[in-house]
Amino acid sequence: MKTKTFTKKLHRYLIVVINVGMAGVIVIKSCFSSMAARLFVRLLLCVLPVFQPALAQDELSPSTWSLPGELPRAFPPTGMSLARLSTGITHRSAGFACAGGSRSDPRDFTMTAVLVRHPRGDLLIDTGFGRDIDDHFHSMPWWFQLITTYERGMSALDQFAHAKYDIHRLRAIILTHAHWDHVSGAADFPNTPIWVSKEELSYIRSGEALANLAKGLGDARFTPYSFEGGPYLGYPRSHDVYGDGSVVIVPSPGHTPGSVTLFVALPDGSRYAFIGDLVWQLDCLMQERERPFVARWLADSNPAQVRKGIEHILSIKRKFPTVKIVPAHDAAAFSQIPQFN
Repeated sequence: MKTKTFTKKLHRYLIVVINVGMAGVIVIKSCFSSMAARLFVRLLLCVLPVFQPALAQDELSPSTWSLPGELPRAFPPTGMSLARLSTGITHRSAGFACAGGSRSDPRDFTMTAVLVRHPRGDLLIDTGFGRDIDDHFHSMPWWFQLITTYERGMSALDQFAHAKYDIHRLRAIILTHAHWDHVSGAADFPNTPIWVSKEELSYIRSGEALANLAKGLGDARFTPYSFEGGPYLGYPRSHDVYGDGSVVIVPSPGHTPGSVTLFVALPDGSRYAFIGDLVWQLDCLMQERERPFVARWLADSNPAQVRKGIEHILSIKRKFPTVKIVPAHDAAAFSQIPQFN
């Protein structure tokens, strides 16, 4: 009991430290330069992980989830396939990705879209960096720009044009969630509907800073869907896109209020779970580590829901090890999927 009380107090103190630190950044940025503010932020991010062991939560409990005896049936049509489109990277570290990671271990977070080819219309899961990513980045909150560096690649639209892919074959863009690095490329497809959960559309409309880029696309761009289907792999609700079990969406809130996971089944029997930003790197999931405190505070709408989501996907991976888990920013996980050409 004393340990939990101490942890709660330390948690409150660190929130104060972070808020004071952010205020300090504003003062430094105003009085000196953006470079000085950037150095101050990085110093703050280097100091805060020292407290991570004291803030460590209980171990994850994936065994608490009840799952069916076998994978749900799926009937993917002949010719259905996946292809990845890498559009750039951001530079992070293992210490930013998961608790216990080293800040001296550099990690490049991939920005990758996935094309689902299906006879009844193709889908694009997330969009990565678009043609106007530089402008999009500078529309982000100042504190985010201070801690983020990125390299742009070829946008999904330009890759489609290079390969002479007919974008009219796209039935929709499906977002795992509406943060900048998932929605930037959607601006390049003005005539393609963007499907989001009803909860995520409310989040976009809320004016929350990390959803401003999505909000700027205009409300008419978004088509909300509901989870009218029954249970799926322990999730209480689901949405079967084609009605054949080949692409099934389930709610996975926490990182944002309307985040989702997409389960994809291919004709060769392979199964994928595109989990968005439930975790950023696959090794964090396999080591059963969530994001460190600072990253949770900065990035997650509801860290407790994220934690439950991690436990759930871990239980699926343990019971059905053939399911390939694909976090949205792990290049190695995406390497299991053929490159688009």
